Amino acid sequence: MGKVRFLNSVRVRFVIILVLLIFFAMQMIGVYFVKKLEAELITNFQTSIEERISLLNYTVKTEMTKPRNEGDEPLKEVLDTALSDYDTGDFEEVMVIDRNGTILATSDEGNKDSVGEKSNDIDVQRALTSGISDPRELIDEETRNRLWVFAEPIIDDGETVGCLYVSSRIEKVYQQVDDINTILKTGTLISMAITAVVALFIAQMITKPISEMHKQAIAMSKGHYNRSVRVFGNDEIGQLATTFNSLSRKLQDAQSTTEAEKRKLASILTNMSDGVIATDRKGRVILINEPALKMLDFQSEDDVLSKSLTEVLDIESEFPFKMLLERKESLILDYSEKEEKYFLKAYFSAIQRETGFVNGLITVLHDITEQEKIEDERKEFVANVSHELRTPLTTMRSYLEALSDGAIKNEKLADKFLTVVQNETERMIRMVNDLLNLSKMEFGTSSLSLDWTEFGNFFNKIIDRFEMSAERNITLSREIPSIPVYVEIDRDKIIQVIDNIISNALKYSPDGGKISFKLQIVESNIEISIRDQGMGMPKGNVEKIFKRFYRVDKARSRQLGGTGLGLAIAKEIINAHNGDIFARSIEGVGTTIIFTLPCDSNTEDEWE
Repeated sequence: MGKVRFLNSVRVRFVIILVLLIFFAMQMIGVYFVKKLEAELITNFQTSIEERISLLNYTVKTEMTKPRNEGDEPLKEVLDTALSDYDTGDFEEVMVIDRNGTILATSDEGNKDSVGEKSNDIDVQRALTSGISDPRELIDEETRNRLWVFAEPIIDDGETVGCLYVSSRIEKVYQQVDDINTILKTGTLISMAITAVVALFIAQMITKPISEMHKQAIAMSKGHYNRSVRVFGNDEIGQLATTFNSLSRKLQDAQSTTEAEKRKLASILTNMSDGVIATDRKGRVILINEPALKMLDFQSEDDVLSKSLTEVLDIESEFPFKMLLERKESLILDYSEKEEKYFLKAYFSAIQRETGFVNGLITVLHDITEQEKIEDERKEFVANVSHELRTPLTTMRSYLEALSDGAIKNEKLADKFLTVVQNETERMIRMVNDLLNLSKMEFGTSSLSLDWTEFGNFFNKIIDRFEMSAERNITLSREIPSIPVYVEIDRDKIIQVIDNIISNALKYSPDGGKISFKLQIVESNIEISIRDQGMGMPKGNVEKIFKRFYRVDKARSRQLGGTGLGLAIAKEIINAHNGDIFARSIEGVGTTIIFTLPCDSNTEDEWE
């Protein structure tokens, strides 16, 4: 009873009918296709063989009928060469037979012994006697493969001078047909299986439209599908379809909103300067933006995704992931190297549901390298200023205490002490003035009073002043061209720069030493160099001399009244003139200070 009910099912009948239709259709198409294809393949094969044999016929006829002289190549060798291309491929064997039925040559290397013997083949005898070629198929007794053989007569001026016996491998054509039959059978089985599955699916949709639409509507309301159905009427099925479409629109709106929010978030993450890293609840990285990749020196997301956050930040040994989830304050990450400082500040925020379950962690990275550098410079500046002011103040206090303790009564000693106090006071005033000037230039509140100046004459006058007031036995050597060079400068400030450099050179030059001055034009700039023969400095300290309060020999600088700000001020002045200043030094040999100023190549003509 159950079997009868199953066979009477519309679903089963529908499947059986479709499968049988596909089966009969494939069979009819297959039979017609294979027959046509077999005939076409055999025709093409035979045509190809006949065309090649026709060409060979002409070649052999030419060689057999032409007179042969004493120095000509023997006919047998010529025929062997002509048949050498017919030993493989579609040919089993090709023989050349003369009018007497004697085999002159063969393409089969294993049948060379037959050369010179008479051929008793019926096709050969027919071709030689009647000049008729009658192709036929036969089966090779050894290999059981089908061969297509025929004897092609060689006719010259109406006379049969020989024939070609051809045996070709037509079996491969039938093998191709068998392969195609196999493919068609396999395709039929696959199509029947697919048809059965599709038919079963369609039948199920037809027999259960209401239940399926109801299930899909429920799934849609939960957000699992995004489909819409066509409404055919106002009955129950139409109402279900209307409900389905309503849910589809709601889902579409929700998805559009979600996509818009995703795009906004992606745009924010891409364009923000801070790095952002998101992880899952196990601490594996699931999202990282471009700034974070650059901050952590990674090439692409693939290098980071699925890795542990602590591994990416290189803090595995110090801060386990669980500790980061509970951490409230930021974390300073030090990636500094010997020659370059690099600091990141990391902020951590756990992603939690309303139930308190942690889904992951958001990490925000901020580059604070410049802040740290500024903070270090500020601390260093405060320490240097404190130290520089403490030294003269301590000296002044000591001398003033000595005066108050009675040294003021000793007129000679009192004058000496007061002189020291006065010198220290003047040094503090110079230091404060230098700091004020330096601050003005750094903040851009100090303006330049620019004027065109012939720099060679200007430079010589400054050197003359130092040469006339030199107290020690120091030689001043000049290498200044006589050709006028005009630059637009603030004369007072450039004098301040050159005075400071020459003063330092005089301070550190030994008795009997030499200071060299050189002026030259380099491209669109003038280059001024001042070289002394002082103690020089280590290579690593050369760049530091332009920092505030830096001294190579602190004790000697203070003794000579230096504030440690002269070269820092010089650097700011040269930079304000769009120039550059730098130093070269060899310890124990001397130091060269070089600065450049832009000049106009047309200025000379304008002045002339």
